[in-house]
Amino acid sequence: MRRRLRRARRRTDGLGTGDTIFALSSGLPPAGIAVIRISGPEAGSALDRLTGNRPPPRRAGLRALHAPDGGGLLDRALVLWFPGPRSVTGEDLVELHLHGGRAVVQSVLETLGGIKGLRQADSGEFTRRAFENGRIDLSEAEGLADLLAAETEGQRRAALLMAGGALGSLTGQWQMRLLSESARIEAILDFSDEDDVAADADPVPLRALAGEIAALLDDPPAERLHDGIRVVLAGPPNAGKSSLFNVLVNRSAAIVSDIPGTTRDTIEAPVSLGGLPMLFVDTAGLRESSDRIEAIGVSRAGEAIGEADILLWLGPAEEAPAGAVLVAAKADLGLVGAGLAVSALTGAGVPELRAAIAEQARTLLPRPGALALNARHRTVLREVLEEIVAATEAGDLLVRAEHLRRARDAFDRLTGRAGTEDMLDALFGRFCIGK
Repeated sequence: MRRRLRRARRRTDGLGTGDTIFALSSGLPPAGIAVIRISGPEAGSALDRLTGNRPPPRRAGLRALHAPDGGGLLDRALVLWFPGPRSVTGEDLVELHLHGGRAVVQSVLETLGGIKGLRQADSGEFTRRAFENGRIDLSEAEGLADLLAAETEGQRRAALLMAGGALGSLTGQWQMRLLSESARIEAILDFSDEDDVAADADPVPLRALAGEIAALLDDPPAERLHDGIRVVLAGPPNAGKSSLFNVLVNRSAAIVSDIPGTTRDTIEAPVSLGGLPMLFVDTAGLRESSDRIEAIGVSRAGEAIGEADILLWLGPAEEAPAGAVLVAAKADLGLVGAGLAVSALTGAGVPELRAAIAEQARTLLPRPGALALNARHRTVLREVLEEIVAATEAGDLLVRAEHLRRARDAFDRLTGRAGTEDMLDALFGRFCIGK
């Protein structure tokens, strides 16, 4: 009963979910085909007014679209009718597959806008309705948003996995195990004097669950797929950082000069290297300086070194930060030291350096087919993990039960069942109008 009431609240507390909405859901015209969606209680009625004869559910039918009340022919289109709740939005849904000319699309949109009870959809409103009507969970909606913004193959694969419900399925299994442990503890607390209730409160199942969550949290984050691996070039002045930076990003992004201190601020350039998203960062030469502006640049260089995923060190090996990739730049001048010999002038060693960067970057990105958690997922799962660990360490079963209740509440936030209204506004605002 509580579950049905919660679903009912989700259907009435959302963004005008009693309205019937419409929007162009394909790319902007002109195009070969344009898809217009209509979703809501008046979708079927609107289809009847346009065609006079709706096709059978979930079967495409060729229909002539006319403006209501004896209006002229708008287009001949393929029409699909999806009665709710078995639709992508969970409510009555119509798709009109039109010819994709600007005039055709505009005339149909204007006609729909003139039908009483219909209005233009807001950004992301179709997907939001799918969430509020229980067709997708919050992680699937986030995956769809990432899929729409994907620019690399890795981003596409990770987004498809999330949009397909992989995280929701995994956390659903974890929730059932957590619920089972909670029920067992409650049974011990309430009925331990009964012969058929075991009084064993061994936390081993909880420790196993905590280990699985911790393992997922240790995997590379999704931000590296979206923002790119930060590759920072650092070292003393005149080490050849800016010249090598320009070669690696394939453009003259940084000023190159023999004058020490030319680079006074960090310079960033996004690059796809071997299909991997990267952000190359050139930095000021590291040295003591009485020049206030250069000193600020040196300070920012230190910050960039601390934030680097991969650090290319163009300087004395004994001064290299731990884990840095040693690069002996200016190999064309015979200045070959420790590390990979590279010349920005002749290109010697550059392919090998690129390959070394790509090889290390692959170890820092989510594996193909692996879940990539974003910052919100990690924050919530860390809270779940903390509560489960606290539950395993609690000697008092009442305290353990309370920690498990808090863990279940946190899981609800991960899937979007509680405390998410502000986040929903921000998330669904990322979508285009027809999504």
